[in-house]
Amino acid sequence: MQIGDFKLKHPVICAPMAGVTDRPFRQMARQWGASLAVSEMLSANPQVWATDKSRQRMDHSGESGIRAVQIAGSEPELMANAAQHNVANGAQLIDINLGCPAKKVNKKLAGSALMKEPELVEQIVAAVVDAVDVPVTLKMRTGWDQQQKNGVDIAKRVARLGIQALTVHGRTRSCAYRGEAEYDTIKAIKQAIDIPVIANGDIDSPQKAKQVMAYTNADGVMIGRGAQGRPWLFQQVAHYLATGEELAAPPVMEQLQVLQNHVRALHDFYGPIKGMRIARKHVGWFTEPFDQQRQFRATFNAIESEPEQLEALRFFYLSICN
Repeated sequence: MQIGDFKLKHPVICAPMAGVTDRPFRQMARQWGASLAVSEMLSANPQVWATDKSRQRMDHSGESGIRAVQIAGSEPELMANAAQHNVANGAQLIDINLGCPAKKVNKKLAGSALMKEPELVEQIVAAVVDAVDVPVTLKMRTGWDQQQKNGVDIAKRVARLGIQALTVHGRTRSCAYRGEAEYDTIKAIKQAIDIPVIANGDIDSPQKAKQVMAYTNADGVMIGRGAQGRPWLFQQVAHYLATGEELAAPPVMEQLQVLQNHVRALHDFYGPIKGMRIARKHVGWFTEPFDQQRQFRATFNAIESEPEQLEALRFFYLSICN
């Protein structure tokens, strides 16, 4: 799949997820097969860029692969400035957010609230595309709600304005993450425009990825929640799409090594206190298949140092193997 000047090795992409796809997660996703990993959403409001959270979200130092940054906002000029700022800071691809369903984002007319404002979307896209020389992509939903399912119209508008690829989450904003994603709208969008279309929503297995691509004729798939705790899903999906063969998950002790490496990366990136806290949710995702009653998770969440976290993980995974 081609996005601007970038030719992706395969059509499997890691979705931007607030509070998840920080630099350590993106690096892990790429190591396990994601051809592209998009950053957490960054506000277009320059007043928040000096905060620790924003600085860390803009940090691409030593990052491999295509550096893709998602921006969110509702003012064309601020969005254009944000795109320029992030390109100057190392971004090689800018993604516009029309998909976030969070109330605090939508109250500012950003994220999926923009699905109700197609003319404003056009102004934002035109401003951002004109402001930078890197590819601009866009991620959106199928509409605001079932009565305002205007995904095809929005797609046609943005495709005419220079968007290089379009990701569609198969839910409206009102659906949030409830129920099942639908792919009819994605199929209709692919039929309506000529740029690459990436299907997103409930893709949690290689078989599901193939089914969705075959049904929608999408050019690629974007995986988010399905890869939390199992980053090897990107590799499994890419291999299955290319060969039809299923790849097994890594052995349990290799999964431990992946998790320990990720915990160390979080501590290095955020510092000992914040890194220790952020590690807890990732550990919960990784260990969930082996910890249905969440007993280990409760124990782990009470640990207050990195060495103890790593040692607790080692003992837990050893207990699984014995």
